[in-house]
Amino acid sequence: QVQLVESGGGLVQAGGSLRLTCAASGRTFSNYAMGWFRQAPGKEREFVASISWSGGSTYYADSVKGRFTISRDNAKKTVNLQMNNLKSEDTAVYYCAASGSVGNLYPPRKYDYWGQGTQVTVSS
Repeated sequence: QVQLVESGGGLVQAGGSLRLTCAASGRTFSNYAMGWFRQAPGKEREFVASISWSGGSTYYADSVKGRFTISRDNAKKTVNLQMNNLKSEDTAVYYCAASGSVGNLYPPRKYDYWGQGTQVTVSS
């Protein structure tokens, strides 16, 4: 079992930055690839970014590429999402998730554990 808790969300103006953190507890954090997803009202949950267990491989949705950076610290059991140049369309609840799978980690169904989410609101 892995417990995940997100923090760092809030209200920011367009063009601003936020840094989300996901703190993990429970089973060995470094065994899991980690991902960030988001869900806006009335929309499906969508992939934002993922990072391999070692941190050596990262993947991003086209909509955030060049603006968001995912990173992890296995010693601290945390994964971060640095979000720069935020846009109004980035407004959503952001979720952290852990996956024991390999390969394509874009689908939410590939993830075994989820956090409760943190709200990010970008005002234009």
